[in-house]
Amino acid sequence: MLYRQLGKTKEKVSILGFGAMRLPTIKNNADVDEEETFRMLDYGITHGINLIDTAYPYHGKKLGDRGKSEAVIGRFLDENSYRDDVLISTKSPSWLIEKESEFEYYLNQQLKSLKTDYADIYLLHSLTEREWKKVHELNVLDFLDDCLESGRVKHVGFSAHTEIDYVIEIIDEYPKWEVVLTQMNYLDEYYQSGVMGLDYLKGQNIGSMVMEPLRGGRLVENIPESVQNLWNQAEVKRTPLQWAFQYLFNRDDVDCVLSGMSSLEQVKENVEIASAIDKISDYDQELIREVAREYRSFIGNECTRCGYCMPCPHGVDIINCFAEYNIAHMMNNPKASAMQYFSLIGDESRADSCIRCMECENICPQMLNIPEELEKVSEYFGDEFDHF
Repeated sequence: MLYRQLGKTKEKVSILGFGAMRLPTIKNNADVDEEETFRMLDYGITHGINLIDTAYPYHGKKLGDRGKSEAVIGRFLDENSYRDDVLISTKSPSWLIEKESEFEYYLNQQLKSLKTDYADIYLLHSLTEREWKKVHELNVLDFLDDCLESGRVKHVGFSAHTEIDYVIEIIDEYPKWEVVLTQMNYLDEYYQSGVMGLDYLKGQNIGSMVMEPLRGGRLVENIPESVQNLWNQAEVKRTPLQWAFQYLFNRDDVDCVLSGMSSLEQVKENVEIASAIDKISDYDQELIREVAREYRSFIGNECTRCGYCMPCPHGVDIINCFAEYNIAHMMNNPKASAMQYFSLIGDESRADSCIRCMECENICPQMLNIPEELEKVSEYFGDEFDHF
């Protein structure tokens, strides 16, 4: 297993982290197959993985509910005496917190589920502009100070699905941030905080953890023929899984790549890739960019995120509705993008809030009929998240 230093934390972390969001299940998302999960975790840890990432809602019945992931991880570590061998990363459910005392309430619940006295890494989960403003006003920074001083948390940070400017704004508010979790893969260099965010984190010596390395699995499933034809031109032949991971492992601004694994076979494959040095040539790096361009040709509409249509007088987040719609088309994966669409875009800002006022008529440089396109988005994703 390859290891890197997680920024200023000084922690030595495996380049592959065990993401506990997509554990194997039996009947539904909340019914975790613990026997298979325990086999997977045991194999991963004994073969070098030393970071497990979970969160309050992972493996809940509905999006945002309390999930089973933390409790399953806690039972495994307790029964197998592995606690001292791994770093536990979990997250505060910022969207649920409405008063200051609830920071403490949720942390205590989470530590109890994890059967531990402390979290190695505690992140504010999925910060948006709205959630950050709310928790900041509720004195979250005082809470984090107390967590660090009491030893209940060793390192603090946040996860975010936001643009680079807002990631920087949050970082600048608190000098004790040590870890930031952002989304990154070879399709997402300019999506959300992207490569600019990774570069900024490296400059600040803040540990960078990366989620969605496989774009919800779509970078390794049902590969379009045109994409496979490009991969066939590579100097070094790799599987789609190897391409996706090695793209990230070859970046010196990525400390740990979290992979949500659902079977023992996936753990074995991922561990094997993370245990070998595989330098990607300049030619093959350009090939990766060409593959990304080919995927982008499958988008649903021609929105360029210029923002001319914003702000919508009725609060519709037009560019992000179109962004998730286009990504879903590009990857032929409505499920993964639906999770982003319903969790990151507020109820009042989704496509079905469009009232066809026509204020955006003739304003789009790409000549999109924005109300019609928003109607397509609404029909595509539906009115509520039921994609588990």
